Amino acid sequence: MRAVLQRVARASVTVDQQVVGSIQKGVCVLVGIGTDDTEKDVDYIVNKILNIRVFDDDQGIMWKKGVKELGLEVLCVSQFTLQGKTVKGNKPDFHGAMKTEQAKAMYEKFLAKLGQAYDPSKIKDGVFGAMMLVDIANDGPVTLQLDSRKFSYDL
Repeated sequence: MRAVLQRVARASVTVDQQVVGSIQKGVCVLVGIGTDDTEKDVDYIVNKILNIRVFDDDQGIMWKKGVKELGLEVLCVSQFTLQGKTVKGNKPDFHGAMKTEQAKAMYEKFLAKLGQAYDPSKIKDGVFGAMMLVDIANDGPVTLQLDSRKFSYDL
């Protein structure tokens, strides 16, 4: 499971010219589900989203607090393109993305687990499988790649 987490001042998702999810200060998370992702991958990503320290503490020292600790909001957006490979040619290969029905069930499980681990009223999301306009006011900018299967990023 892959995710791109961005610290935001605000973020929203619009579908068919209707805002379907919006948050103020918190994190916006783009989530891509792979063909071999399991509940362990969901648990890993949920834990990272809620606890990764991307916010300042009360003294203004960076990288000290997570979204859960500060009681901030989370906007989740399903995005199968995070599983795309771009090694060969110029057309992305999305065979690594889980098929729609399975992915939808896994995404719903992900949202449920996020809600169990945190305040569900602070969790918003887009519309699975829809064409979405995602408006992100990245604060920093701070953007991190999360991957439940890759634990080191060698250069």
